[in-house]
Amino acid sequence: MSRVSPAVVTIEASSGRGSGFFVAADTILTNVHVVTSNAIVTVRRPDGSTTTARVDAQSAAFDIAVLKVSNPIADQPILRMGTASGARVGQEVIAIGTPLGFLQNTVSRGIVSALRDVDGATMIQTDAAINPGNSGGPLLDRSGEAIGIIKSGYNGRNGLSFAVAIDHARAVLDGRLAPVASAAAAPSQYRPISPAVASPLDQRRDDGAKAFEQTIGQLARRADALDARWRNFRNMCYDGRVVGSFDREWYALWDQRAMQGSVAPGCTAYFGEIRQTATAIRDAVRAAEEAARRADVYPGTRRDVLRHWRLDDAGWSR
Repeated sequence: MSRVSPAVVTIEASSGRGSGFFVAADTILTNVHVVTSNAIVTVRRPDGSTTTARVDAQSAAFDIAVLKVSNPIADQPILRMGTASGARVGQEVIAIGTPLGFLQNTVSRGIVSALRDVDGATMIQTDAAINPGNSGGPLLDRSGEAIGIIKSGYNGRNGLSFAVAIDHARAVLDGRLAPVASAAAAPSQYRPISPAVASPLDQRRDDGAKAFEQTIGQLARRADALDARWRNFRNMCYDGRVVGSFDREWYALWDQRAMQGSVAPGCTAYFGEIRQTATAIRDAVRAAEEAARRADVYPGTRRDVLRHWRLDDAGWSR
């Protein structure tokens, strides 16, 4: 393993993290579903150093992507490419990759469980421990040659994973891409495992978005209750018009030109309570939005949530 492990790297794309491996000083193999739509990805070597690589070629039919490294190093360890044609059911195989997106260069061992033809591609079924983040990593025979590229698995089905035969990668490297499957063809039952594990930034953003949605939903229920109190105030305690269009009419509290009437005698305290409640809701929404911003939740996501719950008012920034 000391010889082959340095050739296996973590691939960091905007969609998350997967694995890959060097087959030449400037060439890495991985999955299409790891790089997704990225033209440039980050390559993290086992020693922690990073470089960038461009997506040089892709074969969606085989789920194989070829990366070219920007600054190759002369003594870069590489993996020899073997062949799946000689694989035998029951033979020992080894998988190396970055399961869960951060356990870099984890090694697991298993056997070849079966060889299958799937949509014109040779797939190696294995019981080696495979998890999200292993996608794109090598499946090795006992001599350390890559015979497959980890591709797919079933969530909750331990010991049931698949690697696409390395032989197909030779075709992609030579520029012979597989034909695109017919639109009428039945969809494959073999689903890629997530590359991917979201990157720490993506995970923080996703958690922040969920927390923001939950908080704003709770504040919206408080705002709904205030809507009812506001209607009672308007009927019993307010004489005059409210000028303007507001998602919730009590947003007029922050527009000096909107409330052109007067509060009835004896209702001043009630009006003060409404204003106090409205201000507390506004301040809580602002705090939730700031927390979401710090979690790198996209502005469009924050805006959509606020509009959905009718808690988006320009007047609050005044």
